[in-house]
Amino acid sequence: MSLHRRPVRVSALPVLVAVLALAGCTPGDSEARVDPPPTPPTDVAGFCAALHKELPETVAGLARARTAPESGLTAAWGGSAIVLRCGIPKPPEMADPKQEGVEVNGVRWLLEKLPDSAGGGFRFITGMRLAYTEVRVDKEHATDAGMLVGLSAVVAKTVPEGISSY
Repeated sequence: MSLHRRPVRVSALPVLVAVLALAGCTPGDSEARVDPPPTPPTDVAGFCAALHKELPETVAGLARARTAPESGLTAAWGGSAIVLRCGIPKPPEMADPKQEGVEVNGVRWLLEKLPDSAGGGFRFITGMRLAYTEVRVDKEHATDAGMLVGLSAVVAKTVPEGISSY
């Protein structure tokens, strides 16, 4: 019995069509509709501008997407799979001692599970920083807080610790 097998030849055209079809569906190629927060105070806007300049091109393996309308206060990855808004007003949830949170790379995040009626997934909001930053993750990508690793490093670098008055 011979273990030698003839190589399988596949026509290049079907493979090329399949690759191009998949490439056309990559999440990073799409645009995300993101409502920017109301215009924050000048100091908060400055922290958000610094954050925006340092944001990574990929988060959790998803490529950065364009946001509409364009704003230095928003960013998205994988279309609208992961959406960031910086400079949001202090959320009322920050005053709730029952709210859950996580700490990633020295940045504290308030954790809120979004109801299925709102599309599911999670919302994370930075705490103890001079600008509040919100990250929404759709339910498909909300398997863990791993996507916060890179974002936390950038937040820690650009938004000083403290309590925002906004």
